[in-house]
Amino acid sequence: MVHVEPMWIEDQAFTFTQVDLPKTTLLIISNDIGYIMCGALDVDLLNEKLHDRKIVAGRATGVRTRDELLYAPLQKVTKYAEEKYGWYDGIIGKQALLALK
Repeated sequence: MVHVEPMWIEDQAFTFTQVDLPKTTLLIISNDIGYIMCGALDVDLLNEKLHDRKIVAGRATGVRTRDELLYAPLQKVTKYAEEKYGWYDGIIGKQALLALK
């Protein structure tokens, strides 16, 4: 099952997407600039193979709900997210998303 809903963080609009798969669930909070996602995100692939796309993304591990994703520290972020939006490994998901202006 796929669940998609709009959500607001302070004054910014985002989309929450949940994809239920066998034995796991994908969680994503995104807007038109970037996204944070559960542990299924391969940040190394984005940095190494797709660096020219300037993808703004971060990964949190061990999360099972939207709120856990929002308040978890991001274990890894893309280089472009660091350079352009000041993200860093350990930034809280909500804080990272609010930087996407």
